[in-house]
Amino acid sequence: MWARCSAVAVAEPGVVFLRGVSVVLGGGLAGGVGRYRVRGSRCGGGGGGDSPGVWGLRVGIVGEDGAMRAVVVEEFGVLPSVQDVAVPEADPGGVVLRVEATGLCRSDWHGWQGHDSDIVLPHVPGHELAGTIAAVGAGVAGWKVGDRVTTPFICACGNCEQCLEGNQQVCPNQLQPGFNYWGSFAEYVALPFAEVNLIRLPETMDFDTAAGLGCRFATSFRAVRQVGRVAAGEDVVIFGCGGVGLSAVMIAAALGARVIAVDTNPAALELARSYGAADTVQASSDVVQEILELTGGGARVTMDALGSNAIVQDALRSLRPRGRHLQVGLLPDGVQLDVSRLIGQELEWLGSHGMPAHAYPEMLDLVASGNLKPQDLITRTISLDEVPAALDELTAGTPAGVTVIRP
Repeated sequence: MWARCSAVAVAEPGVVFLRGVSVVLGGGLAGGVGRYRVRGSRCGGGGGGDSPGVWGLRVGIVGEDGAMRAVVVEEFGVLPSVQDVAVPEADPGGVVLRVEATGLCRSDWHGWQGHDSDIVLPHVPGHELAGTIAAVGAGVAGWKVGDRVTTPFICACGNCEQCLEGNQQVCPNQLQPGFNYWGSFAEYVALPFAEVNLIRLPETMDFDTAAGLGCRFATSFRAVRQVGRVAAGEDVVIFGCGGVGLSAVMIAAALGARVIAVDTNPAALELARSYGAADTVQASSDVVQEILELTGGGARVTMDALGSNAIVQDALRSLRPRGRHLQVGLLPDGVQLDVSRLIGQELEWLGSHGMPAHAYPEMLDLVASGNLKPQDLITRTISLDEVPAALDELTAGTPAGVTVIRP
């Protein structure tokens, strides 16, 4: 259920404390362990007919029956634990998925570290996912229990100006599993606005491959193909060879670009070369000079796939005049920009944030044809019990390749 509100509160068992809220209790996503849980999220057009843009509260009661295993963060920066929590229910307009596979992404690490103000503790991370529909909420047409699906990590409302123009990736009323509400590091996850966001999986695509599409691969595909306008023959430099960066290497190479991959990790650079990079550069104080020499004066396109002020500076200095910089990596500590350089050399700074569900067919067709092989990016599969340690590993750096969790 959804409720209009202006505050978030956590109550003791049997009590709900709210300020300025009109609530109708009903089935919803359980958001705590052994207590009532009230969660804040930006929503629009929820089950109760809320207008777009209101603040919403999802109220759930954790019971003794219908339990599932999930990775629960109870304190930012402290290792989470695997706990038994309540299985979510399907709200009107939404569905519940049995999570078959979910990706471990650096964005999950940022959330665990407390870099995302939307997260309310206790919390279940996870936003890259694929699975089978386990329950369908009222009013959902075209989908049934058992359907194999994935979703963008941005679940758009479908009713706002941006959505109606086809720009669901910047929907102001978006909900993101693993950030606005409990995510997919669990056996089940709820998804809102199902008719807008669900993507039917080809029968030939396995769940591990599909799980990596919703954030890293789809984000890179739209960034490189649509936002960055990468063309055959262009020099493209990808800074950071984690899941996003390696996806971008593969996609840019498939488009005919000459790709240069930059990272501190030799293993990641080796993978980048196997995915199509023509050259690799070990990150150092000389990286800009090396790129200028390799490209004969600068790249046409650079991309920060990790998120670092230092990388941004190197990327901008590696561009030739009128070059294009793609910023995909998050920058929680901010960034300094030489605006005079942007103006004087007519450089483009292009932000890119996910990809809407309606844009998936082109990417899925390229995967089906074998021109793109996201399955090759997967280097490790783990269980829920291994997630806390794997999350902690990201503190020291991004491991090579993509890690997929099988709940």
